[in-house]
Amino acid sequence: MAIKRAIAIIVALLAVVAVLSAPVKAGTTVTPGDIILRPLPGVPAIGLPGDTIEVQPAEGVTIQGLQIISILHGPYDLQILGTENGVVKAKIPEDAAPDVYFLVVKSDKGEVTIPNGVWVMKEAPTVLKIAHGSDFHVTSGSKMGFVCGEYFQKSIPEILKYCDDPIPMHSYTATDSFMTYYAMVDSGEVNVMISTGDDVDTNGDKRGYQLFDLAILHGTAAGMPFISIKGNHDHPPTYYSKYVGPRYFYEVIGNFLIIGLDSRGEERHPEMEQLQWMEDVLKSHPNKTVIVLVHHPFWYKTDEGQYGTIKGYTAFDDNDWNALMKYISWDWAGKDGQYQDIARYFLQLVEKYNVRLILAGHIHHDKPILYIDKDGNEHWFYTLTTTGAPDKTSNPPSKADLSHNYNVPSWYGSQVIYVYPNGTVAFPEMDDVLHPGISSLPVPQKFVVLRQNGEDGSAVHFFNDLGKAVSGPLVVQIPEGAKVDPDATTITYKVIAEREIGGNYYMLLNVTVPEGESQLAVVKEKDTQKPTVEFGYISPRKPKPGTLIKVFFDANDNVGIKSAEIQVIVDGKVVATYPAFSTNPWDVKGNYFSQFTVNSSEFTLKVVVEDFYGNTAETTYEYASATTTTTSSPSEGSTCGPAALVAIALIPAFLRRRK
Repeated sequence: MAIKRAIAIIVALLAVVAVLSAPVKAGTTVTPGDIILRPLPGVPAIGLPGDTIEVQPAEGVTIQGLQIISILHGPYDLQILGTENGVVKAKIPEDAAPDVYFLVVKSDKGEVTIPNGVWVMKEAPTVLKIAHGSDFHVTSGSKMGFVCGEYFQKSIPEILKYCDDPIPMHSYTATDSFMTYYAMVDSGEVNVMISTGDDVDTNGDKRGYQLFDLAILHGTAAGMPFISIKGNHDHPPTYYSKYVGPRYFYEVIGNFLIIGLDSRGEERHPEMEQLQWMEDVLKSHPNKTVIVLVHHPFWYKTDEGQYGTIKGYTAFDDNDWNALMKYISWDWAGKDGQYQDIARYFLQLVEKYNVRLILAGHIHHDKPILYIDKDGNEHWFYTLTTTGAPDKTSNPPSKADLSHNYNVPSWYGSQVIYVYPNGTVAFPEMDDVLHPGISSLPVPQKFVVLRQNGEDGSAVHFFNDLGKAVSGPLVVQIPEGAKVDPDATTITYKVIAEREIGGNYYMLLNVTVPEGESQLAVVKEKDTQKPTVEFGYISPRKPKPGTLIKVFFDANDNVGIKSAEIQVIVDGKVVATYPAFSTNPWDVKGNYFSQFTVNSSEFTLKVVVEDFYGNTAETTYEYASATTTTTSSPSEGSTCGPAALVAIALIPAFLRRRK
């Protein structure tokens, strides 16, 4: 009997894990890092027409040809000038139009197409206008929170206390929304997107990195370049160096020098050799305005609290340094000061080379600190809240949040930062960035983009709560031959171009996304096909009245599913309706779930899903505790889904281990 009970528990747990956390299968395409180490989607090559760029092939790979192509421009063949210390030198054509290009690399080991591979500038920017994101934590599993307006909560029951129509914010959705929004805004507002690490939630999640690259593609193919560094969740760089970029690097953008550092995993700060490399870079690039990117924030506090100003010290004076130690994070200096030589060297570099802006993340809260050294030079240390992870402090905070002293509410945030040629740093969207509380902008909190690509079309679902319309370029991946259906589209649009790149078809549009909820449908023909829906199970299997239950089901559509809900029926009457959400929102074939209480020992659950054309499908599930049996009456599909089959298949292995 003990073994039977154990098997039942394992089957239930494995089924839950299979639906909630199972990564989708990775593609069979060539991995970028197997062919080329740089540029990659997180660290592009940058230059003007006619400039020479560097391309570093992977070990043992011979590059046979290089080409750049965008939806609007090219293809242009890059002239290979030669190889120096294993690095290929290639020339951007003089007639190349300014754009952010895919880089097509042809080699003896295969061909790979890299989004955000080469940023060809019209001219070097006089003001670097940064859209800062951090801690995207993209996962192929089910990392998800829920938002409505300024509210954010980690569970469906909690968010339903504040609104009836919450929006699901999977970490991929948040990342894609960030990329889409800042690619849409006018180049006068932003000219580069930057991430300060933890791009993916688990360093071994290969599919997570593929999804992150897909989000990068959506932003950069619309013309907005992107630069990223590594975070502790990307450590060790099992897949990071194959899909995003190198551990540390530098980029020159006209008069600006961007240095990306690796604060590693549990070490939480760069090693001394890396800082020595940083000084070599600074020495070899004099008279540049310097921005440093590092995942772990340097400062812990100020005299004013978590935010504010630290003024009148220098890291070159022993007495000043001893006084500064109380402000510096243990991540950098060590709990007992055992790493303070590294922390001191870094701050000396900041002062000596007048580094004006240091961007960080990691703590999932906004922490702006202005360090004014003894000579009066200003050095901004801006630490951003998470842009994509739903394990931040709730807004409003919960009792659990308060018990951990996380009494500052947060949201899915980003920031716009301007750096001027003289090194002045400005926050154009904020009157006073040093005030306590939320100092970031509500993007993607209040601008959510949900994309789905089906065999017969693609759909994009917008939620715009910013209080204004948002206009600009939008890139959509589409099936070959698909066109915008004006009857199923509620945004203003103009198709600019369509193109096949790397085996996929893309459409570039200029759009205006109005306030509220809207959609775009790009289809081969008007969709008359109903979705399919298949009930999974409830957990716990035998809920008592008033118990919080989770409901799981699968749904699929040929273009995309717009919404899903669960109706609770008691004695033939609908007593409540709850929204349901996909744990893999990038896919038209989704695993959906919801969470609520039912105050009855007998009830029926009716699942209703609707696509972007108003076609619906439904299925029902009946529960009666008196007989401890359940029945399902689906209109589509059956009750034994793939998650259950996987769990059952593992029973023999458990029995062998038990024996």
